[in-house]
Amino acid sequence: MAPLRSDRHQEALQKAMDASTAVEHLVPTQSISWTEKLKKEMYVRQLKVEKKLSIAASQMTLDGQPKVKVKVKTKVKAKTKTKVKSKKSQKSPKVTASTSSNQSHAGPSSADTCHKPRVEKMNQDVKALKPQRVHEDRSSQRKIMQQNIQSNLECLLYLQQPEEAEKLLLSYHSNPAKRKLLNVDAYNVVMRGWARKGCLHRVIQLFSMLESIGLRPNLDSYAVLLECMTQSQSSTKAIWRCVQHMKKDGFCVDDLFQKCLFEGDEKEMVLKAIRIIQPDYQLPPPPKPEICKTALCWRWPNGTVSYPKLDFSVQELQERFQQQLELELNSTITIDSVESTKPLTPQAIKARQQLATFRSQWRGAILQALQKSKHSMSQAKTMTGPSALYPYLCLLPDEEYVDIMMQILNSLSPQGESLAVLARELGSKVYNRYLTQRKQQSGQLEKIQEIYENYIHLLAKDSQVGEYLPREYWEKLVAEAGYGPSLNLKDCSWPYVLLMRLGMYLLEILVHSVKVPRNTLNPRLPSKLIPVLYHIYSFRSSWQVGLIKPHPIFSQIVSDAAETTLTFNSSAIPMLCPPVPWTSPHFGAFVLSDTKLMRYVDGAIQHQQLLDQCPQVNLHPVLDALNQLGNCAWKINQPVLDIIISIFNDKGNEKLDIPPPVSEAPKPPVPPSSSSALHKSQKHELLLCKKKAAEMHSLRMDALYKLSIANYVRDKVFWFPHNMDFRGRTYPCPPYFNHLGNDVTRAILLFAEGRPLGPKGLDWLKIHLINLTGLKKKNALQERLDYANEIMEEILDSADHPLTGRKWWMNTDEPWQVLACCMEIAKASRSPDPAAFISHFPVHQDGSCNGLQHYAALGRDLIGAISVNLMPCSVPQDVYSVVAQQVEEFRKKDAEEGLRIAQVLEGFIGRKVVKQTVMTVVYGVTRYGGRLQMEKRLKEIEFPEEYLWEASHYLVKQVFNGIKEMFSATRDIQNWLTESAKLIAQSGRTVEWVTPLGLPIVQPYYRIRSTVLTCNMQNLSVKSSSNNNQKPDTVKQKNAFPPNFIHSLDSTHMMLTALHCFRQGLTFVSVHDCYWTHALTVDIMNKICRQQFVALHSQKILEDLSKFMLKNYCSRALWQKKLMEQLSNVPKTGRSTGWELQSLGEVWK
Repeated sequence: MAPLRSDRHQEALQKAMDASTAVEHLVPTQSISWTEKLKKEMYVRQLKVEKKLSIAASQMTLDGQPKVKVKVKTKVKAKTKTKVKSKKSQKSPKVTASTSSNQSHAGPSSADTCHKPRVEKMNQDVKALKPQRVHEDRSSQRKIMQQNIQSNLECLLYLQQPEEAEKLLLSYHSNPAKRKLLNVDAYNVVMRGWARKGCLHRVIQLFSMLESIGLRPNLDSYAVLLECMTQSQSSTKAIWRCVQHMKKDGFCVDDLFQKCLFEGDEKEMVLKAIRIIQPDYQLPPPPKPEICKTALCWRWPNGTVSYPKLDFSVQELQERFQQQLELELNSTITIDSVESTKPLTPQAIKARQQLATFRSQWRGAILQALQKSKHSMSQAKTMTGPSALYPYLCLLPDEEYVDIMMQILNSLSPQGESLAVLARELGSKVYNRYLTQRKQQSGQLEKIQEIYENYIHLLAKDSQVGEYLPREYWEKLVAEAGYGPSLNLKDCSWPYVLLMRLGMYLLEILVHSVKVPRNTLNPRLPSKLIPVLYHIYSFRSSWQVGLIKPHPIFSQIVSDAAETTLTFNSSAIPMLCPPVPWTSPHFGAFVLSDTKLMRYVDGAIQHQQLLDQCPQVNLHPVLDALNQLGNCAWKINQPVLDIIISIFNDKGNEKLDIPPPVSEAPKPPVPPSSSSALHKSQKHELLLCKKKAAEMHSLRMDALYKLSIANYVRDKVFWFPHNMDFRGRTYPCPPYFNHLGNDVTRAILLFAEGRPLGPKGLDWLKIHLINLTGLKKKNALQERLDYANEIMEEILDSADHPLTGRKWWMNTDEPWQVLACCMEIAKASRSPDPAAFISHFPVHQDGSCNGLQHYAALGRDLIGAISVNLMPCSVPQDVYSVVAQQVEEFRKKDAEEGLRIAQVLEGFIGRKVVKQTVMTVVYGVTRYGGRLQMEKRLKEIEFPEEYLWEASHYLVKQVFNGIKEMFSATRDIQNWLTESAKLIAQSGRTVEWVTPLGLPIVQPYYRIRSTVLTCNMQNLSVKSSSNNNQKPDTVKQKNAFPPNFIHSLDSTHMMLTALHCFRQGLTFVSVHDCYWTHALTVDIMNKICRQQFVALHSQKILEDLSKFMLKNYCSRALWQKKLMEQLSNVPKTGRSTGWELQSLGEVWK
C-alpha cells in the first residue's frame, strides 16, 4: 500500500512526534524539578503543535464519513413521481435502497430492497425538527463515525502502516471538536502498531496524549506498553513504574492474561516483561468450569455419559479437517452442476468459447480500472471522499478483488438484482476474505488447527478421553494450550455503512469496465462496445428501487453456453468435518468463516450486546444444544437423488415440486400482423408471462443449487453447523442445502450413523410413511400401521418401479419422502431379520399445532389441551377439524335464523378452509389477515365470487369465536402480552425477556432513520439499527411479542429435548417443532419430548416473565403506574395444581 501524500502536514506531524519521549510515571526520573520542567516543556510544545494541526486539519472532513441527511419522506404515487423530475434528480436520483435481513455473516447493518421516493431536504424542514430528533441524528452520526475511525485504524495496522494510522489519529486529536469522537480503543490500535516495531517513544507519546484529554488507559493500553517495553529492552525500573501505575488504575497483573485478547506472540512478550520484575510469576490458572444452575438444568442427573463416537478414526477425522480447512482458505468452491450430464450442442460450444474470451477481456479491464483508481487515490493528500476507501482496497491482492467482482457478474440473473443487495454482497465478500487473512496473520489459524487435532479424540471411535461435552472439552484444550494468540480476534467488524460504500465502489468499477460488442449476436450491426450491465430504476407500487440488470446479449450467451459449473462461498457447503463447538457468542461453527451465534438484521447490535452482558454460564445449555444438533453426521440417499436429477434434467415436474426450465414458460402473445400494437389484455398477458418466467427461473436455480450441492457430497459424510435467530429458533448455517428444506431436500438426506431397527423399528417406518402421505390423520397409530400393511403391494411397487410402476407415491402430500420411505421399508422387510436391519432413515415426530399446545399449557386450558393432543384420548385429535365443526355449528344456527351468508356457505366449511387461520392465530394474525386467508381458501374450492368478501368476513369472525371458546385463557394471555409490549414500547424501551433456559432476547423493531450514502451511480438510503438511542416501533413491538414469546418457548422445549436425547445416546435433529431420530429410538425420544414439555410448563413462566419485566422496566420509573399495573396483572389460568401436567406425564410415558 502506497502511503497517502500529505506533504503540508509533515512538518507539524514531525514536531508532534518529537514532542515527548518520556513520561514521568513511566520512565525513571532523576529529580522532581527535572520532571516538573519536562512536564511544562511538553505541555507548551503540545499546545503549539495542536494549534498548527488544528489549522491544518480544519479543512479536512471527518475522514470520508457518510453525512447523515435528515430526510422528510413523502409517499408519492409512482405515476406522479415520474411526471415531475428536476434536472438534479435526473442526474443523480436519490433513491432509498435496502437489503433484506440475512444470514450474512459479515458485518454489522441493513439496507432495504425497496424505497420510497424522497423530496429534497429543505432548510425550514430541518429547523422544524424537534431538538430530540436532532440529538438522535447526531448520536447516530457520532456512532457511525467512531466505527469508521476504528475500522480505518485497524485496517492501517493490518497493512503495517503505523505512520498513516498515527497521522489519521492526530487529525482528530488535534481538533477539539473531532477529538470527542476518539476513545481509548482508537489510541490502543495505533500504539499496537508502534509496539510491534518496538518504537517505545511513540507508544509513550500516545499514552500521554490519551491521558491528556481525560481518557483512562484500559488493560489493553498497558498490555501494549509492556509488550513494547520488552521489544525495546526497557529497564526494570521503567517496567516496574508501568505496573505500579496499572495497579493504581485498579488493574492487577493477572487481569492482563485473563481479560486481554492477544495476537501472535503478544502474550509471551507481556509475560516476559512481567517476569523481569517478578521472576517467579506464573500464568493464572484457568477458572474452574462453572455449572449452569437454572431451574430446568438442575433436574439433570449428576455426571454425564461418554460423548457418542463417530464411525471414524482419529486419522480419518484429521484428514477431513484438512479438507475443510483448505476449502475455507480458498473462500469459494466450484462444483459440477447436475445439468452437466446434458449433451453438448454446437451452439453451446460456440457460446462457451465466446464467454471464455469475453471473461478474459473483462478480467483485464476490471484489473486495469481498479489499479488506475487506486493510483489516483494514492495521490490524494487526505483520506477523504473516495480516497477513504483506499486502505480497504489494499487489504487483498488486486486479483482477488477482480475474482469477487467476476463472481457477482457470473451469478447475476437475467432479471437483475437490487443495487443495494449487490453492494452489500461485494463488501461482505471483501470483509470475509480479510478476516481469513487476519486469522492467518495473527497465528489464530495455527492454534485452532492444533486444538482441533486434539479435540477430535473426543469424537473418534479409536480414542477415549473421559466424560466431557464438546464445549467443555474444547475449553479444557484451550486452557491447557496456555500460550499463543487468543482464539477470538480483537473487534475488527466493519460498520455496515462502510461495507455498502466499499461494495458500491466495486460495483461502479464493474459496471463501467465490462463491455461487449454490440454485434455479438447479430453481425450486421456495428461493432461498437456497449455496457454489459445497466443501472435502471424500477417502481414497485409507490416504492422506487435501483437495479443492476445485464444486457440481453450477455444473458443470451450465458443461456446458450449452459455452463456445467457453479461457484459458491465455502460457508454455503456442508462441513466435511465436525463443526468447531460453540464456546461463546463469538466462537464456533466453521473453522475460519465468520459466523454469528445469533442471526439478526444487518447492523443491529442490541442482540450481541445482550449476549455479551449475559453471564456466559447461563448460555451453556443453549450452546450445548447447538453443538448437539451440529454434531449429527449426514449422508446422501443416492438412489432417490438420482431419480430426482433425472426428472430435473427431463424438463422437471411441477406436481412433484421439480421446477421446469424457463424454456417451458408460457409464450408471450404475438401481436396481430395488421398492427404492431398490443391490446390492453395482451399487455396484461405479456406482463403475466414475464412474471411467470422470472418465478420459474428463481425456482429452477434454487433447485439447481440444492441438487448440485447434494451431488457434490453424494459420496461424503458431512455436517451442518447450527446457529439461531433472536428468538432461539435453530437453523443450519449452510443456506441452500439442509434438512430445513422442502420435500425434495429432506428425501435425499440420511443419518450417516446406522442403527438396527429393533423390534418396533419397522412398524415406526410404516407409521411414518402413512404420516407423510397425509392420509389417516384422524386415526390411531395402530390403525395407521394396519393401513400400511394393507397397501404393502403399493409400497413395494413404488420402491421397485418408481417411474414405471403404478406410481402410488406420486399422489401423496410429501411424494419424495414417501418414495424414500417406501424404499427403506422394502429393503428392511426383505432382509432376513428386519429387527437387525441397519437403518439410516430419519423418522419424524411432528407437533400438533405447536403454538396452541404452548398456549393451552400456559393457560391450563383443559378443552384446548385435549384438542391439541396434550391429554389422553383414544384417537389423535385434530384441532383444525374441531374448529371447523364448531364453525359449522355456528353457521347452522345463523342459517336457521335467516342469515343469508350462512345459508350460502352450506357445504363449503371444512378443515382445509380454516386450517391456515387457526394455525396463525397463535402467531398474531389479525382479523384482516385472517379474512384474506379465508378468501384465498374459498377461491380454491370455487366458492361463488360475489359472496367472497362477506363470506370470508363472516368465517374469520366465527373462527376467532371458536378458538376463544376452546382456548379460554389463550386470548387473555395474548392480550396481556400485547398490551404489555405496547406500554413498554410507548415508554421508549424495547421488549426484552429471558427464556426459561437462560437465553436473553430483545425484539429488534425500531423506528430507524436512514443514513444517505452519496455515490456516483445512485444515492443509497441505508437503514442501520446500530444506534441504541433509536425509538422502538410500537406497532411491531406489540404485534410481534406474543408469537415471538411462543417461538422462544418452542425453541426452549426443543433444546431441552436435544440435551436429554444426547444423555440417552440418541441421534436427534429438529426442524423447529418436528423432531427426527432413528426408528429404533422413536419411543425413547417421544418419552423425553413429553417429559421436557411437562418440565418446561411446570415452571411459573408467566409469573417469572412478569417479575422480570417489573424489575427491568419499572424499578426506576415510579411514574409508570399504568405499566406497573399491567405487568403485575398476570392472566388467570385454569387449575394450577399440577394435576393436568402430572397426568400428561403419565400418559406420555
